Amino acid sequence: MPLFSSPPHSICILRLSAIGDVCNTIAAVQAIQTEWPQTKITWIASKAEAALLTPLLPDIKIISFDKKQGFSGMRAVWKALDGQKFDALLHMQNAIRASLISLGIKAKYRLGFDKIRSGDLQKFFTNIKVPSPTSVHVLDGFMAFTQALGIKAVTPTWALPIPEKDLEWAKTQMSEKPTLIVAPAASKAFKNWTAQGYAGLIEHAKTRGFRVILAGGPGAIEVQLGKEIEDLLSNPVTNLIGKTTLLQLIALEKEAALVLAPDSGPAHLANAVNTPVIGLYAHHNPARTGPYNWRHYVVSAYEEAIKNETGKTANELSWRTRVKDENAMKRISLEAVIMRFDEAIEKEGLLQ
Repeated sequence: MPLFSSPPHSICILRLSAIGDVCNTIAAVQAIQTEWPQTKITWIASKAEAALLTPLLPDIKIISFDKKQGFSGMRAVWKALDGQKFDALLHMQNAIRASLISLGIKAKYRLGFDKIRSGDLQKFFTNIKVPSPTSVHVLDGFMAFTQALGIKAVTPTWALPIPEKDLEWAKTQMSEKPTLIVAPAASKAFKNWTAQGYAGLIEHAKTRGFRVILAGGPGAIEVQLGKEIEDLLSNPVTNLIGKTTLLQLIALEKEAALVLAPDSGPAHLANAVNTPVIGLYAHHNPARTGPYNWRHYVVSAYEEAIKNETGKTANELSWRTRVKDENAMKRISLEAVIMRFDEAIEKEGLLQ
């Protein structure tokens, strides 16, 4: 039974991180906005994610949480809420930190995951358990929150007003050739494909007429992987790793023809701006964490790796089961990625 038969006055979203999950949450939040345009929405997000959300969701109040400040950061969030009471809190993150923040949020209904998807004691901080959908994808789990509220089931969509200055900058990075953005690194090194693999795919992409740009954040893992890739290339590419803001990165991906990335934020950013993305997966099931609209272009070694590690298929295991082998991404062959690349540019008509 839906909680609301008419639009509620106010809703609070609690999803702190990470970038990819926040991108997926945007689709659920915009579904609420479309159905209930008068409902006031407040979103509590971590500092980096809040900086991305603020210009992209101008009609929503974004409250930034700085986890480095610990309990002081939580108190700052509660102060920013100014005692407001919400009709519903959507507690969309399994994390003790998020649950502790929820203690200072006043709401009649406190929605959280049901026993299938809940974790980190979240069940003790909510009073409405949102039924899990039949799909295991993270985004479908978020969309289930909207249906519990009373929003009709819809296909997830994104409408992101990227600032014009960032789009104009991104256009200056393009050329007459179609552009492939390679965002090679996730925040954890074991999720990354090999420098040799990326270099081989880049060389192939250039023979197919593509301009290639390396992109990503300023973390040491990302910068080092970018350098290793560059060192293996016969000719230089544009390396923007660590040299862009998140808004510039999402603008780059919007202007590009195609994106290649592992299980990371840039894969979901590309999905949110409707740019085809080839995702590389081995540690998590791409049916759960793959780029939502482009899962058919994923290159996955997950099934092979999980069977080798457990002796069971993915269907025989919990949907949360992760491959622990830190060398699992090496199971992805260059030939498999080239095959998917050629398939994508053919089906998407990226070469005229």
